[in-house]
Amino acid sequence: MSRYRHNLPQRRDGRLFLTDGGLETTLIFHQGIDLPDFAAFPLLERPEGQAVLLAYFETYVALAVRHQTGLVLETVTWRANPDWGARLGYDAAALADVNRRAAAMLEPVRLAHDSATTPIVVSGCVGPRGDGYTPTLVMSPSYAEAYHQPQIEALAGSSADLVTAFTLNYVDEAIGIARAARHADMPVVLSFTVETDGRLPTGTTIGEAIEAVDADTDGYPAYYMINCAHPTHFEGMLHADAPWAARIRGLRANASCRSHAELNEATELDTGNPDDLGSWYATLKQRLPQLTVLGGCCGTDHRHVDAIGTACRRLFAST
Repeated sequence: MSRYRHNLPQRRDGRLFLTDGGLETTLIFHQGIDLPDFAAFPLLERPEGQAVLLAYFETYVALAVRHQTGLVLETVTWRANPDWGARLGYDAAALADVNRRAAAMLEPVRLAHDSATTPIVVSGCVGPRGDGYTPTLVMSPSYAEAYHQPQIEALAGSSADLVTAFTLNYVDEAIGIARAARHADMPVVLSFTVETDGRLPTGTTIGEAIEAVDADTDGYPAYYMINCAHPTHFEGMLHADAPWAARIRGLRANASCRSHAELNEATELDTGNPDDLGSWYATLKQRLPQLTVLGGCCGTDHRHVDAIGTACRRLFAST
């Protein structure tokens, strides 16, 4: 069963919580594993696939233990929703089952390593209905709520402590996910992706997106994140004195400074510079003191998260 669902330590504690890097890009480019439609959850169907995933997460557990930080582990379910699942041969029942199994796979990891020094939070990962970079298949908030409800209900019935929705690129889908999580009585985190101008692909600013979701849901999301963009793309949009900025508690940036269009066309992985990325995180932490959950997205791996931990841990209160 869940351990922290009713008292998320990344909201309560003043400590740093690391999370992982780019799971899919690590498996594809560094380990040569084929992931149709960029989906990692089918690996759960084979013992060897489960072993690969567990080894991946154990790498980040070791980092958190060494840096003496908390850790947020995301289930491998970013693509485990109806549209993407159907493309991979999963019906509704099979999708619900694989979402629950993805959380169950992380329970032994938590049981083995969770401690007062390194609390381990399990998050059920939710992805957009369409493309993570482009707002395709645009839904109304009500439609998005109905669309994402089954996956969120499945994760609510698992050992996950919360759900986190990544690479959201328009406001209505974010509102729908927040509504679905509230209906399931599940804490939710919403993570937006932005273009090189620091705005969502629809032209909405980060602040406008946060304010719109909070207004519709009475501030239901536990907090917000930014992911799948380099810090240079959005740092100019983070106004520390704006009330909405205090709602941002997490970053999972890309290693590359390239645009989403350029990344889509790239045939090789751009891993950027881990130390430079760590420095950017430290700069942003000083600007936004409430930042707590720090990890990576496309092109990042354990080296980047290690650099982030090294650069940032001195900026956090010891607990």
